[in-house]
Amino acid sequence: MKEGDMLKITVPGSTANLGPGFDSIGLALGKYLTLEVTKADQLLFIPMTEHVKELPTNEDNLIAKVANKTASKHNKKLPACEVKVWSDIPMARGIGSSASAIIAGIELANQLCNLQLTNDEKLRIASLEEGHPDNVGASLFGGLVVGLHQEDQTELVCVKNINVDTVVVVPKYEVFTSDARNVLPEALDYKAAVEASAISNMLVAGILTNNWKLVGQMMNKDLFHQPYRSSLIPEIAAVQEKIRDLGAYGSALSGAGPTVICFVEKGKGDYLAEKLASEFSNCDVERLDIDFEGCRVEQVKEVKSV
Repeated sequence: MKEGDMLKITVPGSTANLGPGFDSIGLALGKYLTLEVTKADQLLFIPMTEHVKELPTNEDNLIAKVANKTASKHNKKLPACEVKVWSDIPMARGIGSSASAIIAGIELANQLCNLQLTNDEKLRIASLEEGHPDNVGASLFGGLVVGLHQEDQTELVCVKNINVDTVVVVPKYEVFTSDARNVLPEALDYKAAVEASAISNMLVAGILTNNWKLVGQMMNKDLFHQPYRSSLIPEIAAVQEKIRDLGAYGSALSGAGPTVICFVEKGKGDYLAEKLASEFSNCDVERLDIDFEGCRVEQVKEVKSV
């Protein structure tokens, strides 16, 4: 990147789990983290929107930490730059704010240090950072992803044939992933684990055949995390109850919550959002597009005056 040039990185937010697809299924959503990067004398992050105004402006920023770690891993040093940051992804609401920052950090290092990373390499770095591939995979590839992250490898399948509308019910309070994980059991007994796995398999079968009625049923049957997290997030049951009469396929806790995401027939998202907004006046309710592009990069050359 030359003096005066600008690099633009755009990363979608995401939902994860879809109920029983715990730590393995993610879906990219039309809320975005955007960086505009120019050369500078020192690394500086400038928050441009409300959701990022409290974030560190120096190397303590998560984007900077990941970018520096990625560069260092490849024996490079991240060049000094000024980074303007826009985001409409709310923090600690289960819509993938940290995952989008991780992908943005990896891409920042990839571009500024000319690492020429493949998407599979980016996924591996991101999954090692996040601990699972669902949110980061969706933010990287777009669409719906089904992934497996293990100590020695990370695998991911991306599905782009997703014909459904999504509506999010976003409570005003935050739930941090660490707190949401603390309410989970340390183990499931064998019989319960087999049943939970079968429910997850049926969820994937429904997704791959675009049978969203089946997907919705499996979301409600989740045994991995939603029954335990409902004590922290009463909206899980409340939204599930309301959408039964509104024609939606189903709902699920988005990531670690507290956001609840609902799935409804294509073209009926605005109707569902309107109805849920009147029922949940203490929450932000919004229809969101599914993002099918994932992380994208634009190089803007310096415009010289004539």
